[in-house]
Order: sequence, then C-alpha cells, then structure tokens
Amino acid sequence: MENRGGKNGDPAIVDIRDVEVIAPNFKRRLSGVTSTIIQLIPVQRSLGQKVAALGPGLPADLPHIRYRDLFALWRPPRGRRFRIWHARRNVEMLPAIFMRDVLRMPLKIVFTSASQRRHTRWTKWLISRMDGVIAVCGRTADYLTVRNTVILHGIDTDRFSPPADKAEAKRLRGLDPDMKIIGCFGRVRRQKGTDLFVESMIRLLPSRPGWIAIVAGRATSKHVEFENGLKHKVKAAGLANRILFVGEHTDINEWYRTLDLFIAPQRWEGFGLTPLEAMATGVPVIATDVGAFPELLVTGDAETGTIIARDSLDAMAEAAALFMDEDGRRQAAAAHSRAHAIENFSIEGEAKRLGNVYRSIR
Repeated sequence: MENRGGKNGDPAIVDIRDVEVIAPNFKRRLSGVTSTIIQLIPVQRSLGQKVAALGPGLPADLPHIRYRDLFALWRPPRGRRFRIWHARRNVEMLPAIFMRDVLRMPLKIVFTSASQRRHTRWTKWLISRMDGVIAVCGRTADYLTVRNTVILHGIDTDRFSPPADKAEAKRLRGLDPDMKIIGCFGRVRRQKGTDLFVESMIRLLPSRPGWIAIVAGRATSKHVEFENGLKHKVKAAGLANRILFVGEHTDINEWYRTLDLFIAPQRWEGFGLTPLEAMATGVPVIATDVGAFPELLVTGDAETGTIIARDSLDAMAEAAALFMDEDGRRQAAAAHSRAHAIENFSIEGEAKRLGNVYRSIR
C-alpha cells in the first residue's frame, strides 16, 4: 500500500485507492475489539492483505484512512469490483448498510460476532444484511441464525513466549526468584471473577509457603470499591505480602513470564485472550467454562490445563491445589501449552483465515 502524509505528515494514512478492506473502530475507549484491530492489521498487511483502519481510539502509526476518504468509496479499489467493510459492532454495520444499499457504493460487509446471548431483533436484522459472518468461537456460532465461519482469535506467539531464565524474569519484576507464582490477569471486577481468585488464594497459600499470587489489571472507577474490598480481605488474612495487586501494565507479556500457573476465573466472557497469552508463554491454565475457554484448552492427553465450573470457589481451589502440588504435572502442561498455542492460535493463522473469508465473498 502507498502511504501519504496527512495534515500533520502522518505516514500511516493510506491511499484509499489501494485499500481493499476497511476495519472500522467506532469506539474511543480501549476494548477487546479495539485491541484485536490494532494487533491484526499489521499482520494482515504483512501477508499482503490491503487493510486499513478507520475511526478514533487507535494508535497514530496504525495504517488508516480518514472519514473524508469515505467519499471515494463510490469507486472500487484498483483491480477490484468492491471493497470489504469488516464490522465488529452494531454501530459499524449500520453505516455500511446505508453506504451499500442507499448510496449504492460498491461495498461488501463482513461482520465478526463475539456475542454469546440471544440477539435482539435489531441486531438480527443487521446481521441478516451481511455478505459474510464470522463467529469468534463455537458458542458464539450457536447464537447465530445465519451461515457463518468460526475463526478463533490468535495471539502474537513471539511477544508471548517463555523466558530464557524464569528466575531472572521474576527478579526483573521485583519478585522473589525462589517463589512460584500463580497469576490472574485482566480487569478487576466481579464479572471477571477476581474475587474467586483472591478467595481461593486466601484458602490455599497459608499451607503452601513456596507460592505467591499476583493480580494484574486495572479497576475502573466503577469497580475501585470492589478492588479495595478484596485488598482488605487479603490484609485481614495476613497475606498482603503474598497476594499482590500490581495494577495495569503495558508490558504484560513480561509479567506472564514470571508465572508458574495461571487462573482465568471469569463468570462471563465473550472470548477471552488471557488463557492463550498464558499458554503461549508456557504457563498451564485453569479456566472456567465460559467464553471460548473450553475451545482453547486441552485436557486429558497433552494437557494444557483444566476447565472448571464457573462461579465455584471449591472447584477453583481444588484444581489449583493439584497443579501447585504436582510439579511434574505442571511442568508437562507448561510444555504442552506452548506447543498447542503455536500450532493452533498464532495471530498469523487468524489473519490467513480472515483472508480466506474475504476471498470467498462474491
């Protein structure tokens, strides 16, 4: 793609004539959808897919077009009959339908659904107008009433990779290299099950002096009181130096490298990337039966971890105790986790599968 400067000489503005796929992001606040767009577009472009983003809340260096470039959509891209508009939210489907069906612009619309609940009539109508539909996992596909393709998310398996020296990885984060570490990463709130993780650690850590626990993630203003309540429980249990709240970090991959075990305790989840990030880093995972988690982990032979019932403190504590107490099982699962993530969940694989969907649109 040809890049050209904008008003501020921004080199990431892409010539609309060369854009074959537009990835809109009509939400300013960072979300899982936004993160997906940010991570996917550079990989898609490296594979020859002529993709550009549109909208606020995106890094300035991400290849993008401007809103005024939409006036050029009456003409298809060079060598193509139409462009593809890849929407991931309702608010992104509606303008595309207007441009295609009312303004008669040569557009085809693809929608990626992550919802795991019955759609409203409005959403069903929007989805019925799509030229292609993608579901992020099998459970999401079950709620769709139109033909769809399941494409599980992938991650950057280079960024999320095991450390050369785990003790040094711990030392670099200010942690005791002789301690084993169990982690829970993500937004701190009840929906994410952070309280279940903390309660299970309060139950398990007193009899396991060689372990500490880390909660990494941010509590938004609405959930600060919830986080403070958890910290109070930890302090009351005398474990403030062993259950650590380390906040949100942009280098979260480095924190995964400190872990010996990971728990994804969510009560509800649309997809959930944290188990993949942990597995790619060579960390076994205990995850609840929500979102795509049952489709991500391997249990039994070639175990990468275990799936437990959602909202069950007893199940979480029991599963964690088994991995904490059985070094051989934990180490075998760590090796299987890395291999499983590379083989099945690389972001390059996700980008290639998206390319196949784009090419299938007629």
